[in-house]
Amino acid sequence: MMSPSPTDTQPLIELRGVTKVYGTGQAAMHALRGIDLRIFEGEFVAVMGPSGSGKSTSMNILGCLDTASAGSYRFKGVEVNQLTRNQRTKLRRFYLGFVFQGFNLLNRTSALENVELPLIYRGTPAHERRTRAREALEIVGLNGWESHTPGELSGGQEQRVAIARAIVTRPTVLFADEPTGNLDTVRSHEIMELLTGLNRDQGVTIVMVTHEPEMAAYCRRIIRFLDGLVASDAPNPEEP
Repeated sequence: MMSPSPTDTQPLIELRGVTKVYGTGQAAMHALRGIDLRIFEGEFVAVMGPSGSGKSTSMNILGCLDTASAGSYRFKGVEVNQLTRNQRTKLRRFYLGFVFQGFNLLNRTSALENVELPLIYRGTPAHERRTRAREALEIVGLNGWESHTPGELSGGQEQRVAIARAIVTRPTVLFADEPTGNLDTVRSHEIMELLTGLNRDQGVTIVMVTHEPEMAAYCRRIIRFLDGLVASDAPNPEEP
């Protein structure tokens, strides 16, 4: 599947001149210095850069976990900066999924119940919740593990549960922040194969922060941040 060009369709995500400043006066820290970025539906994008480069700040803004100091953020053509806090919460709840390095699972709760959690926040009826959670666990290869708690799962299995929880809402975009950071090499490649399959077979747009070139090699496009700016943005020449 080829990524659409800017002339084919409206970007799913678009940042124009986005800045982020923490603090004021001499203590001001400019995390983003004017970011322009376009991501199209169906893309699988790696975001790379050293610590302090602005990549995590950008992801927080894209995920509606933070707001820009200035500039424009459009999602499906809607100006996100003009939404109320409640509207941004709904955008995050209904359109975005998140996978983190630390899994963030509830320790004493079964895999099935962990995956159901976002649907509880949506007010989804219990029967539908349970059905969709089972389907999500099956997609990530954990059919039969529904009743196991995180303590009974390997790190790779825990991350699969976290991915199932992220996709159970059928998000338009999946944001993955160092999803293989706590895994060994074998499990890391398993998770990347899973994400590649979700992108290819389910059509999920994925934006993934990673420090690891081996993991970025799975993506079709690599954006590199440096000093609060986009240093490079190009197709991945090593795409499998």
